[in-house]
Amino acid sequence: MRPVRSATVVGATVIAAATALAVAPAAVAAPTSAAPAAAKAAPDPGGLATSLANRLGTRSAGSYIDQGTGKLVVTVTDAQSAEQVRAAGAVPRTVARDGAALKRVTDTLESSVKIPGTAWGVDPVSNQVVLSYDDSVTGDKLAKVRSAAAKQGDAVRLEHVPGKFNLLIAGGQAIYASGGRCSLGFNVRSGSTYYFLTAGHCTNIGSTWYANSSGSTVLGTRAGSSFPGNDYGIVRYTNSSISKTGDVYLYGSGYQDITSAGNAVVGQSVRRSGSTTGVRSGTVTALNQTVNYAEGTVTGLIRTNVCAEPGDSGGPLFAGTVALGLTSGGSGNCTIGGTTFFQPVTEALSAYGVSVF
Repeated sequence: MRPVRSATVVGATVIAAATALAVAPAAVAAPTSAAPAAAKAAPDPGGLATSLANRLGTRSAGSYIDQGTGKLVVTVTDAQSAEQVRAAGAVPRTVARDGAALKRVTDTLESSVKIPGTAWGVDPVSNQVVLSYDDSVTGDKLAKVRSAAAKQGDAVRLEHVPGKFNLLIAGGQAIYASGGRCSLGFNVRSGSTYYFLTAGHCTNIGSTWYANSSGSTVLGTRAGSSFPGNDYGIVRYTNSSISKTGDVYLYGSGYQDITSAGNAVVGQSVRRSGSTTGVRSGTVTALNQTVNYAEGTVTGLIRTNVCAEPGDSGGPLFAGTVALGLTSGGSGNCTIGGTTFFQPVTEALSAYGVSVF
């Protein structure tokens, strides 16, 4: 967030990869020359993926952005669905398991392997459920995880993730409550009332939030919190002396406006920012992840290979000017790399009836 002395609070740490566009002088055309047709804008991959997912239902097992072509690939199991995908401007790919088959697998894991330090979700690229476990899962617990995976055959891929799945909260700076430090996510509003979003495991620790560690500058009070199950919370601004803007601080690289919210896509290039490690980039690797933290289970998360560390919790995930998520937790760090999970921001916006601006 922008330093408080500027009397402006911005959503902490969203960044976009800016492309410089050179403006050339307009060429002089003959009076009879027709103007060239404008290039058709490429569809938003998140919006297109969501639209096709709603139309196809369980006939699809997910979608992803092909890293070679940059096109949205949508998995299907029948010819009619493939034609629908092509007509919408995406690339169909026929797979063996549909969405219903993979949901049966995740439902089985939900009932049999709810062990802290595990996570699972569908990998649309391999058409499997990936069952991950961290360094805390050993002995009898690890044997139980391996047994559950083996029972599902090649529908499940077992994966060890170095480190431990932790919620990323710490004492320090950025936004503060009595229980620790987190990162402000996105400024939002409902009519003329202003709020900010952050992680639910952050808003759970305190009702009053401050801009400094001494607690002398109040930002606002908690208006809602959802954790576990989800991981989002909302704080209503009560400090009228601080202006609230829709842009976000880029930690030494200026500010970035956020104009809309959307859904992430597997393979999408993203960035996130937080009060501990600043701006970091990576790729969305999976969606709809279930993560079993020691503090509770959270479902429906975005999984990425973007690193994060304690204190980054609640910070924003974005692609360009589009808000995507709020930092939840993960494993590893920004020295060796890691896995980080994000709460989809669209769910929080809908729950609280607010919007980015």
